[in-house]
Amino acid sequence: MFISAFFDYLLLGFDSTFGQIPLFKVPLRAAGGISYTSLPRHAVFPGPWDEYIKAPSNRSYIQPDKIWHVEGPTLLPDALLRHHGSASSMTLNPGGLVILEFAENIAGRACLHVSSTSKSQIHLALAYSESPRFAGRLPDATTDRQERDLPLYLRIDRTGITCVSPEFVRGAFKYLTIYLPEHPPKPEDIWSENESPPASPDFRDARPDSHQKHLGVHDETSHHHEHSRHISISSVYVNCTAFPSNPNPRAYTGYFSSSSTLLNRIWYSGAYTLQLTTIDPAEGSALIDYNRRVNQNHSPQGSWYSNFTIANGTAVTTDGAKRDRMAYPGDMAIAVPGIAVSTYDMVAVRTALDSLFIRQYADGGLPYAGPPMGYAGEFSDTYHMHTLLGVWNYILFTDDVPWLQAHWGAYLQAFEYSLAKVDRTGLFHVTSTNDWLRPGMTGHNLEATSLMYYVLQLTVRLAVEVVKDPYARAQLGRWQDVAQRMQRGIELLWCDERGLYGDNVGRRGCGGRNECTPQDGNSWALISGIISNRTRRSTVSTNLRKRWTKYGAPAAEFPNVISPFASSFELLAHCAAGNHDAAVELTELMWGYMLDGDGFTNSTCVEGYRIDGDIQYPAYWSSSRNSHAHGWSTGPTMVLMTEILGIHLETPLGRTCRIEPHLTKWLKDARGGFATGLGRFEVMVRRMAVKGAGPVEVLDVETPAGSGGKVVFGAETWDFGGGKSRYVRFLDDGNARVEKVATDWKESELVEDDGWEQPKVEERRVGVVDWEALEENYVKGP
Repeated sequence: MFISAFFDYLLLGFDSTFGQIPLFKVPLRAAGGISYTSLPRHAVFPGPWDEYIKAPSNRSYIQPDKIWHVEGPTLLPDALLRHHGSASSMTLNPGGLVILEFAENIAGRACLHVSSTSKSQIHLALAYSESPRFAGRLPDATTDRQERDLPLYLRIDRTGITCVSPEFVRGAFKYLTIYLPEHPPKPEDIWSENESPPASPDFRDARPDSHQKHLGVHDETSHHHEHSRHISISSVYVNCTAFPSNPNPRAYTGYFSSSSTLLNRIWYSGAYTLQLTTIDPAEGSALIDYNRRVNQNHSPQGSWYSNFTIANGTAVTTDGAKRDRMAYPGDMAIAVPGIAVSTYDMVAVRTALDSLFIRQYADGGLPYAGPPMGYAGEFSDTYHMHTLLGVWNYILFTDDVPWLQAHWGAYLQAFEYSLAKVDRTGLFHVTSTNDWLRPGMTGHNLEATSLMYYVLQLTVRLAVEVVKDPYARAQLGRWQDVAQRMQRGIELLWCDERGLYGDNVGRRGCGGRNECTPQDGNSWALISGIISNRTRRSTVSTNLRKRWTKYGAPAAEFPNVISPFASSFELLAHCAAGNHDAAVELTELMWGYMLDGDGFTNSTCVEGYRIDGDIQYPAYWSSSRNSHAHGWSTGPTMVLMTEILGIHLETPLGRTCRIEPHLTKWLKDARGGFATGLGRFEVMVRRMAVKGAGPVEVLDVETPAGSGGKVVFGAETWDFGGGKSRYVRFLDDGNARVEKVATDWKESELVEDDGWEQPKVEERRVGVVDWEALEENYVKGP
C-alpha cells in the first residue's frame, strides 16, 4: 500500500491424501475460541495429519529408538531401546560405551535405571550431540571457547533411578553417549561436582526422593581392582523439560496438510523446533561467560549448565534449544507468528517481551537480547526494532490491550529512538554493528531502513486502532513525512545493473569496493512495502531467486552462509512480490535439505550451514557449536499458513481478516488452520475437476462468529462474515472466472484432476566456499 494512502486510511477510520483417507473429505470444524493463558489439552484440529507431529506423547519418559554405536566391553545394549520387549539389562565394563539415538531431537534430563553395580560408588560419563557428526565421547559445543564441551560425570551410588541434576538439563540432543571410563576420573576432573554454578536458592532439589538421585559431592572409591568395576542398566529415558506451558505437547492449536509430504514434514518440524526453544525461564542461558558477569560463576572452560534465570514467568521463547537459550528479538520476528499458528503459547512470547522491556535503557534503546545481556549496554539497531515487531505480533494474536497500555510509554520511547535515526538522506543511520552476526551492519543501511518503514506502519496501527492514543494520532503527519522520505531515500541504494539494492551507502553499496546486495535487506524491502513500483518488486524477487544454489539461498551479506533466518524473510519477500511459486520452491529446496541432509537431526530446523551444504555454521569456528533447533529458522511454519493458505489476521484475534490463498504450481491441494481467542480459522483449497466442466480450484473457508473481511481468490474479491463459504475458480475459462457457490456445491460431481502434474525441480550448482572469508568472519566472543 502506498504510504500516503495508508495514513489516509487510518485517519478516516478502520472498520473493524493421507493413507486411504482423502484429506478433503475431513470436514472443516465449527468455530470456537481458545485461551492462550490456559491452553487446550487436546489438539484443536485432530486429523490424519497428526502423524507428522514430532512432540512426544509422554514427555516425562522418552526412550531411545536405536543403537548408534557400541565400543568396548558392552553387553546387551539393545535392552535400552523403547521397543525392546524382554526384561534384560545392558552391562558396561571399564571402557564400554554405547551411543543411543532418539527418534527426534529432544531436550531434558537424562535418567538411568540401574539394576546392579559392582561398587558402592561409580561415575558414568555422559555426552550429548544434536548431530550424528559429533556423537561420541565428547559432547557438541554450547560456547565458542573450545571445540567441544566437557562430558558430564554422573555419580551412581545405588541401584534404582538416577537422573542428572536440574541445572544440567541439555537443551537439545538426538544422541546420548554413555560410557564407563577405563579408569575412574580424578575428583578434580569432575567439574559438575566441584564447581556447582551459583543460581537462585531453589535451583536445586535438596530432598531427592526414592525415585530420583541427583549429582552430589563425594570422592571416588579406590582405583584398585579396576577389572571388577561394572554397571548394569535396565533403562534410559529423558524427562523433557521444554515447552512447559502445556502438559500435552501434542495438543496443537493449528495444523497444515497438503499434497506435498515434504512440506507437511517441514511445517511440523518448525512447530516442534519452536516447542524445544520454549523453556522454563529458570533453565536459561548456555553462555556461561556472559552469565559470569551477573552470577560470578567459576565454572571451568568447556563446562556447561542451564540454570540461569532469564525471565520472570513459567515459560519463555528463546533463540535456540541447546544455545544460547536466551530471548533474542530477531529470532522472535520469525518465531512468534509460528508459535501463534501452531501451539498458541503466547504466554511464552509475553514473558520474552517483558524480559526485554524491563531492561530498557534510559535513552529508549532496548537490549540486544534478554538476560544475561542488558547489563552492559548491549544493543542492536535492528534487534531493537524486532522487539517492536514482536509487540505487534503478540497483540495481533492475543488482543492483550492491558499489556500494551502498560508498556505503551516504553514502546513509544523505543519507537521514537529509532525514528530519530532516519536522517535527511531518508535512510536509517545504524550506530550499532550488532545484528544476526552478519558483517557490514553499519551506516545508512538497507535492512534497517526497510525494517523501520515497516515498524512505522505497525506503530500507527497500534496507536490508532488499538491504544487509540490522542498524542500518537497528533504525530501522524510527522510520521508520514518520515515514511515518504524513506521511500525516496531507498532509491540511493538501488543497483540498476544488479537489479537489487545495495547494503549501505559507501563501500558496500553499488559500485563500492565491497559491493553487496544483501539477502536480508532486499527481502525486507519487499516485505515492508517500501518499494512502491510493482515491476521493481518483481525484479528483486526474480534476482533473489537467481542466486539459489543446490542447498538453498545464500546470504550475500555473510560470505559462505546459508541462513534459514534470512531465508525465512526471503520466503515472505517472494510472497509480498506475488511470487508464491518461488516461496514454496525455496521451502522444499532448503528446508527439505535440512530435514534429509547428512549431519542434521532430520527433525528440527538448524541455525545455519555452509554454502557447500556442510553443517558448519560459518559464524563459528567450531562446527559442533551450531544449534540444530533454532527458532529463527522456522519461517515455513508461518509462511505456509499465512501466505500459501493465505490466512491473514488484519486486526487483533482476526476480527478482521483477509483470506488470500495461493496453491502455486507445486501443490494439488492444501489445507490448514489455527485458533485464537476469537475462534478457529480454517482454509482448504484443492485442484479438482467437475464432470463435464473441466478443471477447477475449490476454496473452502471457515471463520468464527465475530470475524469478517475479504476473500481474495484469483482476480476476484468478496466480502464475507463469520461462518462457512465456498468459492470456485473455473480454470478452463480464459479469465479464470470465480464464483461464490453453496458450501455443498456439486460435491458429488467433484473428481480428481488427472491432468495436473507437479513441475520438475530445477538442478542447481553447489556453492563454492571462500575459505579466506570463512576465517575472517568467525565471531569473536562467547
